[in-house]
Amino acid sequence: MPDIPACPLCAMENTYPDGDNFVCADCGHEWPIVAAAESGQADMPVRDVNGNVLCAGDMVTVIKDLKVKGSSIPLKQGTVIRNIRLVEGDSEHIEGSSDKIRGLVLKTCFLRKA
Repeated sequence: MPDIPACPLCAMENTYPDGDNFVCADCGHEWPIVAAAESGQADMPVRDVNGNVLCAGDMVTVIKDLKVKGSSIPLKQGTVIRNIRLVEGDSEHIEGSSDKIRGLVLKTCFLRKA
């Protein structure tokens, strides 16, 4: 039996094939089987901790204190990251810079859209 992908909308794995479409039993989203097979995995939008879609150039805020590898300066809660860049093929990370630290790669689960 071929692998059935998780829902591209809600990321739940309770999906099943129905004719020419996959169907998510949790949210009711349907998407074509052919498109999922061609792309391997549908491009997921980059979302912050609250589910807001992030775009390149947005401004985000850190929601908790984070230790930064290679630096003795932590990112404090409320730190603003301006002009973010999206990581190609990865919906869980963004790139950006704070006022004190340059070249950060941050997980979106610690960020909210400002």
